Amino acid sequence: MPTLPTGRRLVLWLALIAVLIVAIWLVVRYVSPLPPRSIVMSTGATDGAYHRFGLRYQELLKAEGIRLELRPSSGGVENLQRLNDGTVEVAFVQGGTGILALDPDAPVDSTPLRSLATVAFEPVWIFTRTLDVSKGLEVLAGKRIAVGVAGSGNYQVAHQLLAVYGVTVPDGQQGAVDGTTFVSAGGLAAADLLTKGEVDAVIIIAAPQAAAVQKLLADPAVRLASLDHVEGLARRYPYFQPVSLKRGSVNPKLDLPSQDIKLLATTANLVVRDELHPALAYLLLEAARQVHRQPSLINRPDDFPSAQGTDFPLSDQADRYFKHGRPFLQNYLPFWAANYVQRLLLLLVPLIAILVPLGRVLPGLIGWRRRSRLYRRYGELKFLEQDLASRKLDAAERSEALSRLDHIEEEIIETKFPLDFSDRVYTLRQHVDYVRAQLNRQMEAAGDRREAQ
Repeated sequence: MPTLPTGRRLVLWLALIAVLIVAIWLVVRYVSPLPPRSIVMSTGATDGAYHRFGLRYQELLKAEGIRLELRPSSGGVENLQRLNDGTVEVAFVQGGTGILALDPDAPVDSTPLRSLATVAFEPVWIFTRTLDVSKGLEVLAGKRIAVGVAGSGNYQVAHQLLAVYGVTVPDGQQGAVDGTTFVSAGGLAAADLLTKGEVDAVIIIAAPQAAAVQKLLADPAVRLASLDHVEGLARRYPYFQPVSLKRGSVNPKLDLPSQDIKLLATTANLVVRDELHPALAYLLLEAARQVHRQPSLINRPDDFPSAQGTDFPLSDQADRYFKHGRPFLQNYLPFWAANYVQRLLLLLVPLIAILVPLGRVLPGLIGWRRRSRLYRRYGELKFLEQDLASRKLDAAERSEALSRLDHIEEEIIETKFPLDFSDRVYTLRQHVDYVRAQLNRQMEAAGDRREAQ
């Protein structure tokens, strides 16, 4: 292989390094950026199921080196607002409030939010002290009803459900003409109001694990409504589905409940912004599997997380996760090790894309350059030979011609040619000697003439 001059060799290496740096930067910046070390999750009330779920996610992600910051909220509606504002990257959102629940035909690009999974059933728990609302909620007209914190998903759904039975309160008012009072309270605060007799009914939309639900289910002085209309209401509002709380599931010893309870339920969605790093999406999905796969009072093991019934378009990572499982490398390596190996493989792609074509083209370029070096020297020799044959050179011209021959011979000696060029190199050196011999004869002839004069 010919040896390039130092300057050209330096330029070649600098150009190659620059191309590789640009390719690596593009991969790191746009194809596989490093995941952030912390993300923010909006949960719900600190005594609610969402926040309890968030605490378990926090522990699981901490074990993988990711800091999960939890921000309590009033519930799914505020969580949805935070996601849209971009102040959090992940949140729990109550079913029935997402874009696909409001418009099933909404295009995917109409929202920056994506669902990773549905993670739990959220039944509509209607607790009373003495009232029987199984035939319909119109019995609650003129009563005091805790409907959830104002602005929450619980508040919205409770208003909507009560309105079906004609139980309404004008906006901005606490009491209607018939004396109905909507009390803005949720969670344990609403449960305490009911146990103290300060409200007549409580409507809570939460997972069975919620502290308020657990408290009221265990209170023998409180009755849980079993609605006769759950099937019809589920048809009326497709984001609802009928579920059943089986007899004795709360406390078999006390026969609680004493009969199967028919409930309406929606689902909790684990929702992220679409720019969330894919590696973190997979990490959240794996955490969701560990947190939500356990059975509850109304679902069997491994019912959740699920890709079914989401209120937002399913993310690409979730779609792959539910079809093929977690990424291959994460099955065998810790999170950060798997991520670094994946990034290393992605970095090799541009290198291979550059080196493979270069490896195919380079031998031809090198061969062409070697031949061009030889042919250029042959051209110079041919020119000198023709010059010598066409006229007599003076002393200065002969000296310059010898210097050019010496330079050609020196370049041939210093240049390292492969063995298959040996015959052509040897022939070129013979031609150099031949032209030098001609010059020497001219010089001798010129010397003889001077002596004769």
